[in-house]
Amino acid sequence: MQSTAPTGEPSAGVLARSWQAAAGVGVVTLVLGIIVAVHPTGSLNVIAILIGVTLLISGVFHLVRVFDKDEPNRVWLGIAGLLFIVAGVILIRHLSLTVAIIGLFVGLAWIVQGVVAIVAGLSGGSRQGRGWWIVFGLISLIAGIVVATAPISSLTTLAVLLGIWFIVMGVFEIAGALILRHGLHAASPSAAHPRPA
Repeated sequence: MQSTAPTGEPSAGVLARSWQAAAGVGVVTLVLGIIVAVHPTGSLNVIAILIGVTLLISGVFHLVRVFDKDEPNRVWLGIAGLLFIVAGVILIRHLSLTVAIIGLFVGLAWIVQGVVAIVAGLSGGSRQGRGWWIVFGLISLIAGIVVATAPISSLTTLAVLLGIWFIVMGVFEIAGALILRHGLHAASPSAAHPRPA
């Protein structure tokens, strides 16, 4: 009799798509962080557009995973994806926003991302990378609170702060992708040689 995956455990296809999406978002986030941190004196419009594009990309990745029926956190991913896209569009289309408003939008987006990641980790059962989701969620939540509440009026200060946090979160996203990839490879032998009933 063919064995079935236990309820709540992601399939190999979900793991494959998840680690690829996480790696892609992580690389984009890391590159943006380096650009913003190294050149913090760029114009407010340029920084707003870069951040907006990153939020849009992240939002699209989240929404793509919503359409995977085997994804256990579709609702939370959908909420985060929509909010990221809305924030990204606002930053790109309304270039007259002040430094404080940009910081607020990015901070709120990171807070939502942190909550989603923590919930995904806590509800993930024994799945691979559960601990990483929780740690990443806490880091994103802390970064969001700091950026959203800090009384920042200098563009350079905001750029450096955002750049550092983008680098940290990009590294964590890439690390999480590698953890998911390891889980996929570890699950393959088990699928090939299922335990006897």
